[in-house]
Amino acid sequence: MSIAIESPREPGIAELLRAGEQFAEALYPAEENFILPLEALEKPGVTVFVARADGRALGMAALVEHDGYAELKRMFVSEDARGRGLAGALLDALHAHARSAGVRIIRLETGDRSDAALALYERRGYRRIPAFGEYVGSASSVCMEIAL
Repeated sequence: MSIAIESPREPGIAELLRAGEQFAEALYPAEENFILPLEALEKPGVTVFVARADGRALGMAALVEHDGYAELKRMFVSEDARGRGLAGALLDALHAHARSAGVRIIRLETGDRSDAALALYERRGYRRIPAFGEYVGSASSVCMEIAL
């Protein structure tokens, strides 16, 4: 398995994006989904990390720079690749990149029914924080951050 920074238009990433959207839509109503669209993943200040095995895109995560922090978005591992440590490896790569770029805080939002994601983030040292940005007022949002 390899993890690299890629354009969100590289082969296989569109399928991961769609699968992540379908997963979120099955758990939460539309107004509780804060999915970053493909076009936003191409903007300056956004870095997309892709985990591949045998050329196949199996997982991804995006780091979005903001003033004073960066935000983890679009973290998703395909269903058939779960349980192999890909999510942790993506976080490791994203954290290393963020540190080298001078980022000191990474924040994220996930849903209150995303048990595996919540467990992963907590194991990795993220702590719950009050809702921030567009997540303020969201009934299902759980916001977290980690200091690097």
